[in-house]
Amino acid sequence: MALETTRRGTTLGSLKLEPGYKRVANAIEEQILAGHIKTGELLPTETELADILGVHRSTVREGIRALENSGLVQRGAGMRLKVCVPEVSAIGSQIARALGLRQVSFFELWEMQMLLEPFAAGHAASRITDSLAKELKRNVAELRDNLEDDDLVVRNDTEFHQLIAEAAGNSALSLSSAPIGALLFSATVNLYSAVPQARHRLLKSHESILEAVVAHDRQTAELWMTRHIQDFHRGYTLLGADMNAPIQLDPRAVDFLRLA
Repeated sequence: MALETTRRGTTLGSLKLEPGYKRVANAIEEQILAGHIKTGELLPTETELADILGVHRSTVREGIRALENSGLVQRGAGMRLKVCVPEVSAIGSQIARALGLRQVSFFELWEMQMLLEPFAAGHAASRITDSLAKELKRNVAELRDNLEDDDLVVRNDTEFHQLIAEAAGNSALSLSSAPIGALLFSATVNLYSAVPQARHRLLKSHESILEAVVAHDRQTAELWMTRHIQDFHRGYTLLGADMNAPIQLDPRAVDFLRLA
């Protein structure tokens, strides 16, 4: 059993160079990613880890806190730590922050969306499940009923694209949609108040994409999504924004990902 092997120190050796909480976190993470410590398994206790890794318990405690923040471990019954699969929202938040710090521009976001979003819509038309079709219909109905609520429109648009990515049935695409959604949220947070007509074009696009996806019409779904992303570019131009300026990550976008 991997856990017992870990406790004997054959997979987690002592940290001989530069001990510290990052080294602890990295050592444990490597074993999790390599499959030596499985999802759902309990980690050794802090005392056992300190002995295995050759560090103080306080260092282990800090390393574990870093792993908890990354979503790789969580406390279960009896406050014992177990390995878990990070939530998409946690992964998305971290990547979104990194993209924000790297000063991704609107044009770069738009270019990526032009490649990924029609692909996602086409696959969604082929693979959407009944439950996701229901969620997509709920999303579009919510937009239709709240078209004058700018905050809701931005959140709803972000959710729509995440649902399309999920409906595409591709885990890599679904994971990538979360940080893209955070950037989309941040880029459009002021768009609909400044360009009111954009919200009506948004609704028309979402209704048409929904209709094509639930009808399993791949070609039409891709076509309408392409038009939709092109419209996004037009709206940003009407806003008078600098296409090459970095997108300032809105803190509410990260909060939205946590709730998603």
